[in-house]
Amino acid sequence: MALKDILVHVDHAEISERQLNAAFTVAEANGAHVIGVHAKAMPFVPDLAAPAVVGEFMEIQEKYASEAAQKAEALFNARASKSSVPSEWRTVSGDPVEQLALHGRYVDLVVVGQQNPDVTDVPVLRDVPDRLILSIGRPVMVVPYTGDFSVIGKNVLVSWDASRLATRAVNDALPLLEGSNQVNVLAINPGKGIGGHGEIPCADICLHLARHGVNAEAHSVSASDVDVGDLILSRAADFGADLIVMGAYGHRRLRELALGGATRHILNHMTVPVFMSH
Repeated sequence: MALKDILVHVDHAEISERQLNAAFTVAEANGAHVIGVHAKAMPFVPDLAAPAVVGEFMEIQEKYASEAAQKAEALFNARASKSSVPSEWRTVSGDPVEQLALHGRYVDLVVVGQQNPDVTDVPVLRDVPDRLILSIGRPVMVVPYTGDFSVIGKNVLVSWDASRLATRAVNDALPLLEGSNQVNVLAINPGKGIGGHGEIPCADICLHLARHGVNAEAHSVSASDVDVGDLILSRAADFGADLIVMGAYGHRRLRELALGGATRHILNHMTVPVFMSH
């Protein structure tokens, strides 16, 4: 089953070009329809603003938001004109996560960009990837803010811990895995028993993937003294992976924000696109 529709978040050119290219790259491999969405910021007036300047303040914000929407649409149309897949554009108003979740529930995949710590002029885009992953109920592919990703999904690393979240991520990613050349399934510090990996870590999920025609190879590693997120990224580099597939937020988001975790680490330090499901 191929992906049929992909939604991509588009904002300022400097932080949207890579996710646009990624969305169309995946769409072209699957013959999917691409929907570009820009969430136009709503005017915000500080509580302490003097009544005399409120109108002018809102007018400036509206002008800025309209110009940003026009730039985003132009960027989308420029990329769409280079592709043979069908596409459409939507400009909406409101919180980006709320709007992306609303429109994204009716597509197979949502593509967003990793938060760039150097971009501080668009505060409303802060934490879009992880907030969206938790709220949408659809898989999300997060694209790093730096790097060249002309090939996506041909050499895939699956982070497998035999959990519900990992199971969902693998199932959601099947259209991409079925089109891959190689899939490496990695278990880190695997356990046995109920909720564990069985006698041979990753063997069962690799067999399942093989029945779908996926060339999957099982790997496991025990490294209790190494951060799981670091190890995933390290193995992705070792395998030459162009995509990581994993479940997101096995722990509560607030716990990961406070104490760290694999999801947060990957979102902050990813080097290739990451396909996540929650």
